[in-house]
Amino acid sequence: MSHTIAAVSTGNIVSAIGIIRLSGDDCIEIAEKVFTLYNGKLTDAPERKLVLGELHDRDGRVIDQGMAVVSRAPHSYTGENTVEFHCHGSPAVLAAGLEALYLSGAKPAQRGEFTKRAFMNGKLGLTQAEAVIDLIEAESSEAAANAAGQVGGVLQKKLAPIYDDLVNLCSHFHAVLDYPDEDIEDFGIENYANSLQTDTKALHTLLQTYNQGRILRQGAAAAIVGKPNVGKSSLLNALAGYDRVIVTEVAGTTRDTVEESVLVGSTRLRLIDTAGIRDTDDKIEAIGVERSKQAVDAADLVIFVCDGSKPLTEEDFSVIDICSEHQNAIALINKCDLANAVEPGDLPFLYVIEISAKDGTGLDQFADAVDTIFEKSTPCDGSVLTNVRQYDAIRRAFDAMQRAIQAFKLGETPDLVLTDIEDAMTAMGEVTGATVREDITSRIFERFCVGK
Repeated sequence: MSHTIAAVSTGNIVSAIGIIRLSGDDCIEIAEKVFTLYNGKLTDAPERKLVLGELHDRDGRVIDQGMAVVSRAPHSYTGENTVEFHCHGSPAVLAAGLEALYLSGAKPAQRGEFTKRAFMNGKLGLTQAEAVIDLIEAESSEAAANAAGQVGGVLQKKLAPIYDDLVNLCSHFHAVLDYPDEDIEDFGIENYANSLQTDTKALHTLLQTYNQGRILRQGAAAAIVGKPNVGKSSLLNALAGYDRVIVTEVAGTTRDTVEESVLVGSTRLRLIDTAGIRDTDDKIEAIGVERSKQAVDAADLVIFVCDGSKPLTEEDFSVIDICSEHQNAIALINKCDLANAVEPGDLPFLYVIEISAKDGTGLDQFADAVDTIFEKSTPCDGSVLTNVRQYDAIRRAFDAMQRAIQAFKLGETPDLVLTDIEDAMTAMGEVTGATVREDITSRIFERFCVGK
């Protein structure tokens, strides 16, 4: 029997609508103590239909008129009886209603406890449960679409046949070993060689999506670099849509890296405005220059900016040398609204775009270049691996599968090959939930907020 939990699902902010959620065996009876229907009783309310009534505080006073919806086990999000109150979104009203529920027998929900119960009751697989928070935190339509696909079970469905293949292989081996007198087809590891190769390749293909998924989830680190006073901070402000960074005519105004997350085209960039790179005797500025160089090394994208109204200098070429070996780089010739002293052909970059950070000229072409560089090679339908915990588990499964294949090729006995296969199954089980430990489960749901 599960105790009833309750929480506000819409956060502690003023909003038009606020939702209080309950889940547990006796949640309908507890909810009826604080919510009175205008017609009938909550215990007799129809499944998954909104009904009108009044919410009461701990003293029985009416604090709001709202709607309630009842979902009975197992046809609910958590697989248990659930009730939701849809009230006006006053934090005071929601807090009073929640307090009345606690006094009536409900207990405060822990972080992610509703989704955890859905997982424990078999309503969601582990990959689906983890994708719920990714969907909540999605910062782009593509990130949302990929998370929605994983909530729908796309990743789970990709892993299930691989896991089933390994289960069949291991069960065949142990059946022959444990029941030698039964009429069971002889076990031969060579009969499974093709499926091992196919399954290992499938895991490798999935691992290859992680870099795309990492950028999809947290954005690409993009370092804006150039010598002082070429418009790096103005570019960041233009892309952010507000004055995020101080801009002056004094060279060296930016003395440390400044970050801002923006959507450029369909790509989320974590823009890093760096100190102008130049030789300097100013100790503080020198530290900023060193951090700029470190930002270039760690970036997924380098954005070189020069002042197009003035000829290139040795300082410009020094920065170009720093950027030239980076895999992904875009050169922006800023101040194209002024006299033109730099031509695109003067810069050794694949992408060279003339812009004006002042009036926004060329920023659309810049966005197109960013989207081209970070073109989505895998459809964002749930097939992209975005979760670092899942990536680590699948990587360990892939490594174990490679060891098993190598052991088979070296002619090792089947039991040694199966040791690696069982390691792969254990690692995959941490993703599917088949062998997940309680401490891992708890850590996963700690990412959630209360009420989810």
